[in-house]
Amino acid sequence: MAETVVEKKQFRKKPNWLRVKLPTGENFKKVRRLVDEHKLHTICESGSCPNMGECWGAGTATFMILGNVCTRSCSFCAVQTGRPTELDTEEPKRVAEAIKLMDVKHAVITSVNRDELKDRGAQIWYETVRAIKTTSPKVTIETLIPDVKANWEALELMISAGQEVVSHNMETVERLYRLVRPQAKYARSLEQIQHTKNYGKRTKSGIMVGVGETQEEVFQIMDDLVAHGCDILTIGQYLQPTKMHLAVAEFIEPKIFDLYKTVGLEKGLKYVESGPLVRSSYHAERHVF
Repeated sequence: MAETVVEKKQFRKKPNWLRVKLPTGENFKKVRRLVDEHKLHTICESGSCPNMGECWGAGTATFMILGNVCTRSCSFCAVQTGRPTELDTEEPKRVAEAIKLMDVKHAVITSVNRDELKDRGAQIWYETVRAIKTTSPKVTIETLIPDVKANWEALELMISAGQEVVSHNMETVERLYRLVRPQAKYARSLEQIQHTKNYGKRTKSGIMVGVGETQEEVFQIMDDLVAHGCDILTIGQYLQPTKMHLAVAEFIEPKIFDLYKTVGLEKGLKYVESGPLVRSSYHAERHVF
């Protein structure tokens, strides 16, 4: 089958079910201040997450470590791409201090890809989780980690610091990988999830829909994830960050997201978070147990 090509074009008008409230409230302002004071990056901002107002208003945020410049150039992602110029060894301490001040019960940490580093940033990953566990022992942690390009030694260091959930997003179905994730490999990401499961971790992944996939392809990736030890799956609508990014092929109706949740659970996934505004860290606190 020929690869689907989706042109980069004008934004499609969003349907009513994708409208979100603007960020407001005292908790939102508190998180904004803490992020700024500690010179931290959040995927909420860098990834243009539609749930930023809801999550920040509740006093939670997903922190992005290892800088805010990614070595990958995925066509869907709003994070800046290029060659990173820094490796901040003080970052783990600052992230841990901010999480303690925010008084959260569950923290989500993610990162850009750092392919230029031999260990893919694994040491900073390890130190960040350990710092959080030291300063806030009762906090549970999910780490949303990048593709380590089959560097399983680096992967083991990343996931050995005591986090409760380890997530690695597949992002899309196999047929669309070259379009959506040109520097990644479908089979390699599945293998990374399997290695994580073999290590004894609770595993999680996420996909976007509305980029040109079929329902049958979504069902297939569910089968593939279950076969490779994935416990939790998040499914959300792809939203085009800018006119320079991949265009939305289709806005998926809420009833289809309900169908995906039902089918995913029937196929053996332990938890499926499926909805138009769902992102990988949405309601992440529910995925620990």
